[in-house]
Amino acid sequence: MNWRRNFLLAALAAVMATPAFGQTAAPSIPNLSGVWVHAALGFGPQLSGPGPVRNKSRLPSGASNFNSLVGDYTNPILKPEAAAVVKRLGEISLSGRAFPDPDNQCLQNPVPYIFWNFTMRLSQLPNRVVLTYDHDDDYRDVRLNQPHPAKITPTLHGNSVGHYEGDTLVIDTIGVKLGPYRSVDRFGTPYSPALHVVERYRLLDPEATKEGIARAEKEWPRVGGNVDPKANGLLLEFTVEDENVFTMPWSATITYGKAANPDYEERVCAENVQHEYDGHFFSDKDAHIPTADKPDF
Repeated sequence: MNWRRNFLLAALAAVMATPAFGQTAAPSIPNLSGVWVHAALGFGPQLSGPGPVRNKSRLPSGASNFNSLVGDYTNPILKPEAAAVVKRLGEISLSGRAFPDPDNQCLQNPVPYIFWNFTMRLSQLPNRVVLTYDHDDDYRDVRLNQPHPAKITPTLHGNSVGHYEGDTLVIDTIGVKLGPYRSVDRFGTPYSPALHVVERYRLLDPEATKEGIARAEKEWPRVGGNVDPKANGLLLEFTVEDENVFTMPWSATITYGKAANPDYEERVCAENVQHEYDGHFFSDKDAHIPTADKPDF
């Protein structure tokens, strides 16, 4: 009879879905895929403990002045040599010029500097996670449930491996290459080959997302990013260690909202060596459209 056959099929399906005695069910993987946006140029506040370098240049509102990037070189997380670098670059900024960094020099962005990108697409695949950013479609490939190789060839994005801890995606990155402009943030805070970054991504409900974005905007005024106010958000909390640069580990956050429009525009950055001034300083005073002796096609 059909009812008997259907009953047996349902029972068999239930048995197959139930873990055997002594075993536990495989944990469900949170759905973090999608296009996520945030509106702040810099890092958000830490959840606890020491936080990132902050901007000494402030707007009348008390928020960071993103048109004048002057890192607080007195932050106790900085070793003396690193503090001297941040101080020197801040003085360049105070002079009315901009110091070169990976973004304004149109270079690949190292971790964690890359987190400034206003738009990020997170793609979850069976054995990897791919993070794509709107700066020249820069992307990172994260292998899941694998260790770092014994020998790592440094790259600007570093070697990243990940795994899930309950509702949280954890990404561990080492092997970040020393690029020409070694910045972990918008203030030129340097890093060394010992840089180690751990990222933790988890979903936030709409109200917690709204609160997180508001906290971030107290430090960095909104400069873009339209979010869906009814959708869940995504919290990135990351911890940075580098024994050659920092006196202690420190952490910061990025609060993403779900993009109101998932089709984000590509942000193309074209190299222009005329932007380098005196071999060190970035300036627009001599910038011009690149030319060639003959056409490329």
